[in-house]
This record gives sequence, C-alpha cells and structure tokens, in this order.
Amino acid sequence: MPLTPTEKIWMDGELVDWADATVHVLTHTMHYGSGVFEGIRAYPTARGVAVFRLRDHIERLFVSAGVFMIDIPYSVDQLVDATRTLVRVNGLDEGCYIRPLVYLGYGEMGLNPMPCPVNVSIAAWPWGTYLGDEGVANGVSTKISSWRRHDPNAVPTAAKGTGMYVNSSLAKVEALKAGYDEAILLAPDGNVSEGTGENIFIVRKGRLITPPTSDAGALEGITQQSVETIARDLGYDVVYEQIIRTDLYTADEAFLTGTAAEVVPIRAVDDRKVGDGRPGPITKKLQQTYFATVRGEVDQYKDWLDYVE
Repeated sequence: MPLTPTEKIWMDGELVDWADATVHVLTHTMHYGSGVFEGIRAYPTARGVAVFRLRDHIERLFVSAGVFMIDIPYSVDQLVDATRTLVRVNGLDEGCYIRPLVYLGYGEMGLNPMPCPVNVSIAAWPWGTYLGDEGVANGVSTKISSWRRHDPNAVPTAAKGTGMYVNSSLAKVEALKAGYDEAILLAPDGNVSEGTGENIFIVRKGRLITPPTSDAGALEGITQQSVETIARDLGYDVVYEQIIRTDLYTADEAFLTGTAAEVVPIRAVDDRKVGDGRPGPITKKLQQTYFATVRGEVDQYKDWLDYVE
C-alpha cells in the first residue's frame, strides 16, 4: 500500500520535513536488523482525533527494547507527547497510522551493537485498511505458509524486533504469489502461531480460542487483548489453547486481529471454507464493537483513547 507523505516526522526530539527524514547507509540496524518498532492507529471521534491505546503501545516498545538490551534515550511520557504532537502538527484529524522506531545508528559496524548510538523516530500518515475493505467486509483467503514462525529460543518473539519480520515478508509474498490474501504461520512444533502481522482467533460452539503467544512464537497483541476484553464483556468465553491447522478448517468462524489489520474475518484456509465462507455472527459482533470502540462510541472503553486535542 503506497505511502501518503505528511509534512513532518519526529526524529530524536525534532520535527523534520518528511523528505529530510533520512539515515546514513551504514546505519547499524539497516545491516543487522537490531531495532524495535510499534504500529499504532489514530481514529476520528466526536471529540476529535484520538490515538488508540497509545501508552500501551509505547510501553510495549520499551519492553521490546529491553529484550534487545537497547536503552531508549527518552521516557514513555516523552514519546507519548511526541506522538500526540506529531499527529496534531500534521493535521491528521481523520485518523492515521503511526510508526515509532528505535534503531541503532551510524558510527559502529560489526555484530556487537553495544557501542552504537540509539536513535528514535516517529512517523504518521493516512493509511487505509491493511487487508482491504473487501477483506474487512467479506473476509480474506489464507494459506498455511511453508515458512515456520521463529523458535522463541532462536530469536526473542516476545519483542517486536525489526529484522525478525523477514520471516513475515517471506510468508506474505508466498501467499500473494499463490493467489491468497494472507498467510498463516505454524510454530516450530507444528501448532498454529499467527498471521504475518496479526494474531488469530477461531470460534467453536460459541467459544473463542487463540494460541498462547509465548508457546506459539507469536507477539502478544494489543488488539488481541482488546478483542479478548470486548468478547468477555459481551459474554463470550475466551481461552488460550494450542490449535492445529485442521482446527482452522473445521472452525465455525475465524478472524485475525492487529493494529494494521484491525479485525478481519477469515473466509477460507487452504481453499477450505471456514464455516459457510462468510463472516460469522460472533466475528461481526466483535468487529462492530471494536470499530465503535476506537471511534469513541463505547463509553466502557473510553480509557483506551488518547485524545490529541
């Protein structure tokens, strides 16, 4: 999906022009992938634009950095304020996608990252539905990837690390070239892990099941947690259990969750319809409630919104 440039990007405490937000070719993270990032969305509401679960995302950024032993030279409060400022300065009143990035900069080469300077940037731009409006409305087709998700003892899957997403890109390209919308990756033990950038849920007999993230090598999702809370509040049972690929084939419903993807029904897995091949009633209810929540229409979850004002 092409980028729509905005006016400013926040880099190391300063707002710089979009075209000037550049790094040196010998930036350490570009060579070795040793950085961490977040994906965040802001939405229009009746009170103005609001960032969804901003502090939770920034706190997760710090957790990821800690796993990689990267010391971020700013506080959580400073990056929360910087994000609000960036959205306001760019006039993104209709909502946007936000990408904070912590990377190891220019000045040191080699596998030892510890002497490298730590740089932080935040960008924001208008971005539509990640898996397409059609996917959100009618569901996406998926395939089980030939690429396995990382072993959590090979790389730290509890962190949102930049270089680790080569795995996701390989799976995504494979799925698209084969004619599918998205890939589902299995964990090293053969159980279902997640999508290329989304957590996965199945529905069976009114019960929601999602794989345990640490066991499956999947990232613990903030949208996943939000949907879990909404589902429980609507009276649905939600459990973390290992599932296998045939559980996807035989599920009554299935859907993906993620900041970029939001809540997207799965209509087919490996050319097998999920349910009747259309978004199921529980998926649609959760999707509707989630979209109302992020737009400030559900008072119960108003604390999840950080207004830019």
